[in-house]
Parts: sequence; C-alpha cells; structure tokens
Amino acid sequence: MHHFTYINNELFCEDVSVADIADQVGTPFYLYSHATLKQHFRAFDGAFSDINHLTCFSMKSNSNLAVLRLVGSEGGGVDIVSAGELYRALQAGIDPKKIVYSGVGKRDEDIEYALKAGIFMFNAESAQEIVRLNHVGGKVGRKARIAIRVNPDVDPKTHPYISTGLKENKFGIDINDAPRQYMVAAGLENLDVAGVDCHIGSQLTQVGPFVDALKKVKILISGLRNAGIKINCLDIGGGLGITYKEEEPPHPVEYAQAIKEELSGSDLTLILEPGRVIVGNAGILVTRVIYTKTTGEKTFFVVDAAMNDLMRPSLYDSYHEIKPVKWLGRPRLKADIVGPICESGDFFAKSREVESFESGELMAIMSAGAYGFSMSSVYNSRPRACEVMVKDDHFYTIRARETYEDLIRGEVIPDFMEKA
Repeated sequence: MHHFTYINNELFCEDVSVADIADQVGTPFYLYSHATLKQHFRAFDGAFSDINHLTCFSMKSNSNLAVLRLVGSEGGGVDIVSAGELYRALQAGIDPKKIVYSGVGKRDEDIEYALKAGIFMFNAESAQEIVRLNHVGGKVGRKARIAIRVNPDVDPKTHPYISTGLKENKFGIDINDAPRQYMVAAGLENLDVAGVDCHIGSQLTQVGPFVDALKKVKILISGLRNAGIKINCLDIGGGLGITYKEEEPPHPVEYAQAIKEELSGSDLTLILEPGRVIVGNAGILVTRVIYTKTTGEKTFFVVDAAMNDLMRPSLYDSYHEIKPVKWLGRPRLKADIVGPICESGDFFAKSREVESFESGELMAIMSAGAYGFSMSSVYNSRPRACEVMVKDDHFYTIRARETYEDLIRGEVIPDFMEKA
C-alpha cells in the first residue's frame, strides 16, 4: 500500500496536492511519502519481530538523509557499500553498531574509516579482502568483525544485471570454497569471524530462491561450527521485489514465514538488508510535459525529466507506471515518453498506452523511490532534481535542486590556459 491517491481526479501524496508542490518547487522532482516509508519499514521489520534480528536498510536504493533518519528512528540500521554511504549514515544519526559494510571493492582507507567508526560487521567478498581486512585491523589496532559472503549458485529469476548469486557473478566466494576461506580467516589475529552472508539478487518475486539459498547456507554453517568456527549471525541480504506492473511478490509476512520455518530452532541472529521493498513504492518522479510531437509513425511526449534523473528504464528496460497528475478523462493513445537528453535511450516508456497529455501538464512516474535519485547523474550538464517528502498535510524539501554553479564546483582551469 502507498499514499499516492486521486482526490477529485487530482493526484495527492498523503494530504498534499502534487500539483501544488510542483508549482512551488518546480520540476522534475522526487516525491516521497513519509507515511508509506514508515508503514513499509514496520511491515518488513515487524514480520521478524519474534526472532533475534537486525534490519539494515540497503542504502544504495535511496541514501537521502531524511529517509535514513526515518529508518534509524524506527530502530533500523543500514547496509552500506562505500565509505561515502558510511559518511551519510553517520550524518543521519544511524547507530554505527547497526551498520553492515558490503561491496566487492573496499579500499584500505574505506576499511580504516569503518573500523574507527565502530561498525557492526564487514561482509568480506574475496580471499584477498579477508587478508586486507586483517592487515588494516592490525594497522589501526582494532579487530574487524566479519562475515564471508558466499555465492550459493542459486538462480534468483530476476534481471541478469541485478542477479548476484550465480557462479558467473562477481560477488562473494564460491560456497564450495568457503570452508577453506573461513579456516584462513579464523587463523588471522585481527579478525573476529562472526557470520555468513548470502545475497542472491534484487527484485525477486518468489520465495523459492531465498529458501534454496538458505538450505545451502545452513549446511555450510553446520560444517563450520563442527570445525570449531563460532558462527553467530546470518546475513541473508535483501532482494524482495515490489509491484511495478503485474508482479506479485510475496508479502513480507509470507517471506518472513518461509525464512523462519527454514531457520526453526536456530540460535543465529538474522541480518536483513531490504531496500526496494521499503522505499520503491514510497516515491514517485514528477515531471512536466515540454512538447508533444507527432510523426507519421509515433506520438512523443517530451518531458523535462530524463535518463539522468531515472536510469532504470534505459538501463534495465524497466517498467514504471505513468499517470497524469490531473486526470482529465482524455482518450488513451500509444506514445513514447522521452526526455531532452541526446540519446535514443532517453525514455521512460515506449509505445505505451497512456492518457493524452498536452504541453505544460504534469505526469507522475510511479514506483521511483528506489534506485531513482541514488542512480542519477548530471549527464548533459543537467542539474539533479530536488527531493521532497510529505508528512500528513505538509511537504519539506529534503534535498535542494542543484544549480548551474553546482555543476562546476571543484573544477579548475589551469593557469597555462589563458583566457581567449
């Protein structure tokens, strides 16, 4: 459920008119519902309330400080994949003891920053990283608590670009090689080997792949414990999907029940890393039609948002529902929704049956809260959009729109380049 609804044929976010926000902040902009975010986090976290667990929101899906503060206020932590995300999390007030550091390419300075911050755990992704974590831990005089990310070779049945649990993917260590790597790690003095990590992909719409991976991981954990390695936590990642079009992903309660049944009787602390399922349908991208254009072959609606604002359609050919902000009851027609960027890949929909729009009208690109702004760029020197959050009958700009000055901040023309 989300809080984007029509009232008298006009789209509202909670109790605020989307059109009114557009009039005040301009377009394009990302719009998040505070009530939806809170509701989704509580639904997911609450589904595991009867077992020992830690819900770490996947920051890569949406790293806005206000979103992170909401997660922290609900008792959640975060899953990070960079030192920059760690900085953001700390600025948002996230408890370092609820931060898990994933990612395949941690540098020495990143590891050092995280150790000094006192994060909960690192998810080590390779044999060399295990050694590096030990080295940096010794350098700063702190033990690095680690889990090793294992690759169970389970097909997540999702888009290949967001599959992470197959042998062909770059993530983790082959589950068959994991016992050897755990023995190496257990013998290193600056490591505290505490857990097993397994994340198989994103936008999963079936429980089966999660359970299949869990079965393999349970066997691994049993073997490690028998070998004297004390595993006390299991990070099963995130990946639970949402409805963009016609998908029917399991409800968090159904997902949780399947996981808990598989872990029945276990004394492990469960770490969960939801992202999209929390924030995906809690946000939309609002854009304005600049031009309408008809050729002999097609109708185009040219809008002021572009692929630099929302990459998913161009990158994954992903579907996002498109709705008018004011429902005028016009006939539907097939059209391409495109942006101003000089790329044929700059589109939000192709040959989509939509309401007819006219120049100056607003449209809402739905389900844009996850991997929307966080993947945006300034390609074509387009300043990034602002972000807005609604709570009840008020809205708040939680990230200002970038300016032209922002585009060149940090750039310097060398002295030898004399002004023409």
